[in-house]
Amino acid sequence: MAKDVIIACDFSSAEATLNFLDKFPEGTKPFVKIGMELFYSAGPDIVRQIKKRGHKIFLDLKLHDIPNTVKKTMQVLASLDIDMTNVHAAGTIDMMKAAIEGLTRADGTRPLLIAVTQLTSTSEERMQKELLINATIGETIAQYAFNAKSAGLDGVVCSPLEASIVKKRCGEGFCAVTPGIRFADSAADDQVRITSPAKAREIGSDYIVVGRPVTASEDPVAAYNRCVREFLGK
Repeated sequence: MAKDVIIACDFSSAEATLNFLDKFPEGTKPFVKIGMELFYSAGPDIVRQIKKRGHKIFLDLKLHDIPNTVKKTMQVLASLDIDMTNVHAAGTIDMMKAAIEGLTRADGTRPLLIAVTQLTSTSEERMQKELLINATIGETIAQYAFNAKSAGLDGVVCSPLEASIVKKRCGEGFCAVTPGIRFADSAADDQVRITSPAKAREIGSDYIVVGRPVTASEDPVAAYNRCVREFLGK
């Protein structure tokens, strides 16, 4: 399975996003994540603009609704030529199966579909006390990943700390996409379950999602290249 660094373009406008991407030299086309803030602000056209520039796109909308609504929404997203998108695993196996059905185009092709297990801002204590999930966070994520695999999905979003748990439960071919990445000398911000790009590689992440350590850096290109070196070893 290909491994890559995905930059989280969590900007509030198309202009800010495109200005950020303009900082990268010709021939460098990072895999980018478009999340809810940017998508709701700029609409589907921002996906088309970034795709036209030659970037791969992870459309991070975390769908979580009744199966029929998710299916119809995925039919819309499939037309945007994205490379990856996601749902919440908590939506159940039936919802995830509906997502696959909606995302699959008439020719049988589709983007990668992954499921969010637990957000990297969620600690085990909060999960147990506020969500009333009595299992450990590792056990919960392993079960959510197993449900996603049973539904036919390609992988899950989890913290890098749980990537090895996911691989053990679902196999090496099941994709682990891991946000919560910080350089060893960076601040944690609002993330709880985090690690460095190099450690994420060791643990078994397939894709790492990096936001503020790159986008808020004084030299975003250098920060991105550092991520690539540490995670991909090149």
